Amino acid sequence: MKSNIQNPVDLTAYNIESKATHRNLSPSELYEHAIRYESGSSISESGALVAYSGAKTGRSPKDKRVVKHPASEKDIWWGPVNFPIDEHVFHVNRERAIDYLNTAERLYIVDGFAGWDPQHRIKIRVICSRPYHALFMHTMLIRPTAEELATFGEPDYVIFNAGRFPANRLTSGMTSKTSIDLSFEEKQMVILGTEYAGEMKKGVFTIMNYLMPKHGLLSMHCSATADPYSSHCSVLFGLSGTGKTTLSADPKRRLIGDDEHVWSDSGVFNIEGGCYAKAIDLTPENEPEIFNALRFGSVLENVVFDDEGHRVDFHDTSITQNTRGAYPIEFIKNAKVPCTAGHPTDVIFLTCDAFGVLPPVSKLTPEQAMYHFISGYTAKVAGTEMGVTEPSATFSACFGAPFLVWHPAKYAKLLADKMKRHNVNVWLINTGWTGGSYGLGSRIKLKFTRAILDSIHNGTLADAPTQPDPYFGINIVTDVPHVPSEILVPANTWADKDAFAATANKLARLFVDNFKKFESGVTAEVKAAGPRAIEITEQSSVIADPTTHEAELQPTV
Repeated sequence: MKSNIQNPVDLTAYNIESKATHRNLSPSELYEHAIRYESGSSISESGALVAYSGAKTGRSPKDKRVVKHPASEKDIWWGPVNFPIDEHVFHVNRERAIDYLNTAERLYIVDGFAGWDPQHRIKIRVICSRPYHALFMHTMLIRPTAEELATFGEPDYVIFNAGRFPANRLTSGMTSKTSIDLSFEEKQMVILGTEYAGEMKKGVFTIMNYLMPKHGLLSMHCSATADPYSSHCSVLFGLSGTGKTTLSADPKRRLIGDDEHVWSDSGVFNIEGGCYAKAIDLTPENEPEIFNALRFGSVLENVVFDDEGHRVDFHDTSITQNTRGAYPIEFIKNAKVPCTAGHPTDVIFLTCDAFGVLPPVSKLTPEQAMYHFISGYTAKVAGTEMGVTEPSATFSACFGAPFLVWHPAKYAKLLADKMKRHNVNVWLINTGWTGGSYGLGSRIKLKFTRAILDSIHNGTLADAPTQPDPYFGINIVTDVPHVPSEILVPANTWADKDAFAATANKLARLFVDNFKKFESGVTAEVKAAGPRAIEITEQSSVIADPTTHEAELQPTV
């Protein structure tokens, strides 16, 4: 291994004086460092680097904090999404992180871009002590060319990842040993007490979620694909588990990106240079594009493999159900690089309805689109937590509440304006259950959902017959090529019609209860676009996204 330090960069401005600083190492070099210096790191049979994030195998949303500063204070959606800290606490945590980084035997610097549109991209610098983290961000950021790196200059934002070192619980405002702190004024992010790599990825998304709307651009938690013969694209919104990444890996479409995008005045562009897919139950039969992308240069996170051939068991969740794979977007053979496209022709909301009462596909009016965008519904299934015996609803505003900075109304109004300006079709697709709730019915087959998407993209569904849903008011599409007509109307798939009616009423009430916090900030038309023909008389409890809170909307959308 080379003994010289690669591409040195002066870190004294950050009070970091580590002698062994490696900047923008190649994947091969980072593999070598991971195997030599990180306990447990290995190489899978497919060639992906296998790494482990320690105790934290997912994000820590309750430990995300934003500096409360006069320059940005009025912009922030304060509450359980964005916990405030003062500048002094941020400086204490940053000093703690820098002290740790100064003790590290090796530091890794990753410089990259967020945003494929050169007009709107920002420069990100990551400083970390783990080669696994460096390879992850080398994968997830947009990788500069040699010429761009030579003139990279000072970054717009810096991430100090000292995740192996805990926050001090006695520091004001700390509730655990984990703290992810962001200052928009100092343009810095500090990570303490968690080695989960996804915190860096979503930290960059949070930054873009603040900056883009300031310029009238809509940042979106969605995937995007493009027509291979034109500049048109579609965007798919959805929470984790709804199929956003899986459905965007479509061999008949060009992949723009799987998770984070911006809708500008000229079209859609991806924020990232890679994809971060859930790996649980991954098979080459069901998801060949993603399975084949997890090769040399990719990261497999928290997976289990055998000792002999290093074959990964994607069904083994003994470490976590949140096993992940990160890979450069060009590893998807039909990726469109640069990852940009024109304006969407279709906006698609994905939901995994474990209650089994939403149709496989329905067409939404503009007002219904706003209602469902603000609601951001999906469902958790029974059995995932002790004591959970039935599906529970999760509502996450704009399909990404944990990453929002402004109030949801700002993003919703931007979406409404762009949909109206570009005459976009809006669809709600249920990738969840049919024929009954979870435990009674069955999951809608992936091949049927893909057929629905194909029909949206080729224009077949634009004029397809519909019928109104008596519980949710949406227009159920009743004829889709290659999809059995009997599953398109949910009531027809249930043997027990009374049970269907009771379950549909229950979910409708959950929607209405959740939306009450937003009613003061939306038009009467948007409010009326929710569930109808339902008499809301009884109390109901919503198991909602933990980041949802009671802040009232100010703008009207």
